[in-house]
Amino acid sequence: MNVPKLRFKEFSGEWEKKTLGCFFEYLQSGKSKEKDENGSFVLYGSTGTIGFCKHFDYQGSHILIARVGANAGYLYEVDGQYGVSDNALVLRLTYPNNQSFFYNFLNYLNLNKLVFGSGQPLITGGLLKTLLVFIPLPPEQTKIANFLAAVDEKIEQLIQQVSLLQRYKKGVMQQIFSQQLRFKDEDGNDFPEWEGKELKDVAERVVRKNKENNQNVLTISAQYGLINQEKFFSKLVAAKDTTGYYLLHKGDFAYNKSYSNGYPMGAIKCLNNYEKGVVSTLYICFRLKENNLNSFFEHYFESGTHNTEIEKIATEGARNHGLLNIGLDDFFSIDLKTPSLPEQTKIANFLSAIDDKITNAQQQLDATKQYKKSLLQQMFV
Repeated sequence: MNVPKLRFKEFSGEWEKKTLGCFFEYLQSGKSKEKDENGSFVLYGSTGTIGFCKHFDYQGSHILIARVGANAGYLYEVDGQYGVSDNALVLRLTYPNNQSFFYNFLNYLNLNKLVFGSGQPLITGGLLKTLLVFIPLPPEQTKIANFLAAVDEKIEQLIQQVSLLQRYKKGVMQQIFSQQLRFKDEDGNDFPEWEGKELKDVAERVVRKNKENNQNVLTISAQYGLINQEKFFSKLVAAKDTTGYYLLHKGDFAYNKSYSNGYPMGAIKCLNNYEKGVVSTLYICFRLKENNLNSFFEHYFESGTHNTEIEKIATEGARNHGLLNIGLDDFFSIDLKTPSLPEQTKIANFLSAIDDKITNAQQQLDATKQYKKSLLQQMFV
């Protein structure tokens, strides 16, 4: 029967099979031509907001569908007065069909699967209009839309919670590592002043080779740290023979000299997820000496406090396949401001507690998104 698995009890009967075009007042390519950064109206395209325009060509609520390019098939809900370029399709529903219901339904259909063309991916209004679908009557559309809107509100709240916690942690780290914010010991006394040290004073280089032929090839991820390369990329991009790679043990650090988003001077990560793993010799690897706490220095490096020191030693203007040009001796000579071990512990515990809250909020967010995905599968035919 053409009915969803999950349904509100006040509705019954099969959903009617029709072409999508039966529900559209119009589905057309955007017609806004002029782009003017001094304009007063938002201009939308295949990637969402692409600029401004002096005149609006559309007003009220519409669904926009990216028509060409890598985003072809992606959806955006818009409202107000605005322009739309011809890189997006503009969809208006006939009354009294519910726009929010159709926005969720089209997401459920995953229009990206309908895109064709390799050189310039494309989706056409004509193709969408002829799709055969099962759609309920407007009252049931509205009931479903309102229910999903409540789930979306929860998702948005969790997104805001994660964002606020991340911003809070960033601000606190700036205060801690600039020493604007200091902790007290258990007796309420001040900790000793931070000492200026070079990296080689607190760490030693790791150069052990992979003589055991360990196949756990690692890469550095901003979110996951040192993670299995095949798991991260869904393929293995390392050389077949990894015996020449560096073998890391749990607690070792690796520095990737490649600059990336959020890491203008490269990323330093600690191996936490595995007992052992191997990395390319392009990485600079090291292990902390005694009386230095791994978790403190993880936060220290994540804060980017050391970036100004890296900047001083990176050869100006030099780039080699996306890598910063940094000498080994120079790297281990960068200056660090280091507190005593008890204060390191206090700082690490404080920042790790914030990380736990971020992780918990992110897990709730992921679970709620998965819950909505499951709902879409059960509430639509």
